[in-house]
Amino acid sequence: MYPAEIVMPMKEQLTSNGFEDLTTPEQVEAAIAKPGTTLVMVNSVCGCAAGAARPGVLQSLDNDKVPTNLTTVFAGFDKDAVAKAREFFAPFPPSSPAVALFKDGELVHMLERHHIEGHSAAMIAENLKQAYNEFA
Repeated sequence: MYPAEIVMPMKEQLTSNGFEDLTTPEQVEAAIAKPGTTLVMVNSVCGCAAGAARPGVLQSLDNDKVPTNLTTVFAGFDKDAVAKAREFFAPFPPSSPAVALFKDGELVHMLERHHIEGHSAAMIAENLKQAYNEFA
């Protein structure tokens, strides 16, 4: 597990922008069960999370349609919450960072690490905006 002093500023980048920090399996289940659209970002300490995933997710919110609920779990820190979130991501394998969009509890869009790594924040934002426009 990563030390809190490393993780907390990375969590804050999302939580200070309206994301709910899910730290328990119960919180994950409740968030995904909410009506409407729920975005779940699997946050990470890796460079592609810092350089592309977190900025891309935040840029994606500059759109007419956005998810009803914004949530995040942190890989390597909130172990049980991440494990529970990944159960809902099936059939996609574990990946971090990753971004999942649910509509009324059903997974409708997924960005895995290989969709993030090597791509710009702007490309990630555009991908997510298209998903919001379709499902939100």
